[in-house]
Amino acid sequence: MAKTKTQYICQQCGRAAAKPLGRCPQCGSWNSMTAEIVASKGRGSRTLRKTEAQAVRLADVEGDPEERIPLKIEEFARVLGGGVVPGSVVLIGGDPGIGKSTLLLQIATQLATQGPVLYVSGEESERQIKLRSRRLDVEAKEVHDLFLLSETDLDSILLQVERLGPRLVVVDSIQTMHTPEIESSAGSITQVRECASRLQALAKQSGVAVFLVGHVTKEGAIAGPRVLEHIVDTVLYLEGDPYHAYRLLRSVKNRFGPTSEVGVFEMQSMGLIEVPNPSESMLAERVVNAPGSAVAVTMEGTRPLLVEIQGLTSRSSFGNPRRTANGVDLSRLLLTTAVLSRRAGVSLLDEDIFVNVVGGLRIGEPAADLAMAVALASSHRDQFVPADMLFIGEIGLSGELRAVPQLAARLGEATKLGFRRALIPKQARIQEGDPGGIELLRVRSLKEAVSMALDS
Repeated sequence: MAKTKTQYICQQCGRAAAKPLGRCPQCGSWNSMTAEIVASKGRGSRTLRKTEAQAVRLADVEGDPEERIPLKIEEFARVLGGGVVPGSVVLIGGDPGIGKSTLLLQIATQLATQGPVLYVSGEESERQIKLRSRRLDVEAKEVHDLFLLSETDLDSILLQVERLGPRLVVVDSIQTMHTPEIESSAGSITQVRECASRLQALAKQSGVAVFLVGHVTKEGAIAGPRVLEHIVDTVLYLEGDPYHAYRLLRSVKNRFGPTSEVGVFEMQSMGLIEVPNPSESMLAERVVNAPGSAVAVTMEGTRPLLVEIQGLTSRSSFGNPRRTANGVDLSRLLLTTAVLSRRAGVSLLDEDIFVNVVGGLRIGEPAADLAMAVALASSHRDQFVPADMLFIGEIGLSGELRAVPQLAARLGEATKLGFRRALIPKQARIQEGDPGGIELLRVRSLKEAVSMALDS
């Protein structure tokens, strides 16, 4: 008979303690230790390994590329590295209502035409999933091998997997699953860790690809123990502003492909539709010859994206001027504002400043500093930036412009969209060769860049 014991586990970092503690000794969080009853097997149930693992030479290991299951949704396949690897475990996280279940149902319906697919939901009934498939205009006759299961008991799910033999299993979500061997509630650290480990063992032993949906915390991280992200092979985040149609599928971990890749989708009534040329879509509604607007080229993985950065300055009515950043890091905005005021002669110390990245995107790299600075200077002086000019460069504290990587790819994407001039740092080098078709305006300082952009 299984024995039970009580453990006190930190809900922030997963640290276990034998007694209740007010503060976690590992992460330092207060009042995060919760009691969980864990069932453990006795000594009599312990089994010995019948086979001994053998070490092999590196030269004897097969080095052939992994076989992948092709996908019709090329943006999703791009993020995965070319397709679904059999036996892999993929974790997808995102805010509620962002489209995680919709995207995975689209993937499941596509792969169901090639073989059995099991879609497990612990939050919705089979009828609710059927209603969503109708909204996606999915014909039931065309996906005869798509099986739905509304269940939270992991043992029952594994029995269905053994009976059906699917090539893909979707679990929505991992926080709703539980195993009877552990007496803690579903969603606890112990349950999430155990269920994820058993699903990983299923994938590695049978070659079934497993997609897991993960809830996120208010900070945007995957809920549950940090070890969950270490267990899986790939971690994807579906990001986007709920008030905008665009969604970004970002890879932060991938054992079978490059990391930091991004797929761009647009939420429509038919589900998530891939956007093959996101730069053109982002600039479709751009108003040319308008003060406070500049175009930057940011790299999302290996893909260059052209985005419009809007800046607005206004005389402040309060003692402390406001600084509002939407889509850019607030610290980068504060740095850019300080350098503009001290090094470029654009006094913004007593003005409210607003910066917005059009389309609901979020830019993390510093290559967009120059475009943000030019947009603010354009709004302050009420002068527009030429419509065929874009800006690439990082700003230093001394007002100098620093080079950014992958300049050739950025310029090549800008040339395709009709831009004829690019303002870049003077020391920037194009390693892959000049793409041609675009005039390079090299400047050394931010003051020189603002003057060249607004006096053109």
